[in-house]
Amino acid sequence: MRAPDGTDSGTPHEPPKNSSTVLLLLGTIADTTWRMFVPTLGGTAIGLWADSQTDTTPWLGLGGLLVGILITAALMRQQFRKVNSE
Repeated sequence: MRAPDGTDSGTPHEPPKNSSTVLLLLGTIADTTWRMFVPTLGGTAIGLWADSQTDTTPWLGLGGLLVGILITAALMRQQFRKVNSE
């Protein structure tokens, strides 16, 4: 398979020559990390705060955790689709 510049590129998913593989890897790790932890921890924190305001412990905390997990699943699905479409 030939690359657009006429050289033999090997695999079709090879990173561009002007990008560092390490930077691409670190970017992917950072993207995955925020997609997994920010919604889950944020939802839990908001739920726990709401529990402390309304004296409904542990229901709003668990609800916040569930909403955070659902948001995480949606964000991860979006990331997988993006990677698979490239």
